[in-house]
Amino acid sequence: MIITGMAHFESVAQKKLVEWYHKNRPEVQIDLGNVYVVWTCKTLQNYKCLASTTISGDGIYAEYTYNGDKQELYEDVYGKLTNTCHTEE
Repeated sequence: MIITGMAHFESVAQKKLVEWYHKNRPEVQIDLGNVYVVWTCKTLQNYKCLASTTISGDGIYAEYTYNGDKQELYEDVYGKLTNTCHTEE
């Protein structure tokens, strides 16, 4: 896999997240219109982004890292475990 720029990387990451849902959560109907990039950066030949979806209450987000030296894309998918409000130290 060769990434040709930031826009290309973001589109690959979004497609991979849709593929992840189709494989791991087939009961959730999702397409590219449901996926958005939260944050992205490029350092030297490497890219990284965080992506999430518009699926309400889902709590899933994914981290994609492209290693430009090896031309490999790594995918880590996370789920929200808790949401706690702290008002004191």
